[in-house]
Amino acid sequence: MIIDYSKEDYQEMPNFKGGLNSIFGKMFFDGQVRILRAYIPAGSSIGYHQHVENAEIMYILSGRGIVTEDGVEREVSAGQSTYCAKGHFHGLVNNGPEELHFFAVVPELR
Repeated sequence: MIIDYSKEDYQEMPNFKGGLNSIFGKMFFDGQVRILRAYIPAGSSIGYHQHVENAEIMYILSGRGIVTEDGVEREVSAGQSTYCAKGHFHGLVNNGPEELHFFAVVPELR
């Protein structure tokens, strides 16, 4: 299967997971896996949240930010991945001057 994000418009997601301002994304969901191409504008964030029945892998395409994983903050930048296992918490803040672009895969693990 090929998912062609070039044929989709970004959708605004205000206060995503309780975050600041909005993020913008293009999402594929087949009922089992979410695949997201998104960006976080400067000064915006994905709120700190728990993955109860799924996990998440995020690959940072460009930009930089601060990821909080189970209460621990770490810097993250282009070329790095983050992984939030089922049952754990995370959030992402764009503290840089440019958009933070990322690709994420969120499989359901019930």
